[in-house]
Amino acid sequence: MSSDPIAIAKKSYQAYVDKDRAAIEAVIADDFHFTSPLDNRIDRKTYFERCWPNSETISGFEYKHLVQEGDRVFVTYEGTGTTGKRFRNTEILTVRGGRIVEAEVYFGWTIPHEARDGGFVDG
Repeated sequence: MSSDPIAIAKKSYQAYVDKDRAAIEAVIADDFHFTSPLDNRIDRKTYFERCWPNSETISGFEYKHLVQEGDRVFVTYEGTGTTGKRFRNTEILTVRGGRIVEAEVYFGWTIPHEARDGGFVDG
């Protein structure tokens, strides 16, 4: 398996599209932790119980920014769900020894944006 952090990041996203649990397990380290606005450093087991089922609703990712800095990969993507709904997130993945050891997810917005260009959404 490649130890290139960007290649490993891409494999993790492709596993969601392919619904390939074995593929993502191969790139997620045993001591993996996941943080998002809804999850605070959950472990690998909890990640697979809580997050992996979302793979059923994902049909694709389009990378907007994919930048490596040391052992971290900064990824902004537009995802597409199986219903056609689109969304944008940013993630910071830490890769060591050819596997993802940490993921931080920052939820974005729906596409198209709910606010008009130059505007905002109240509340």
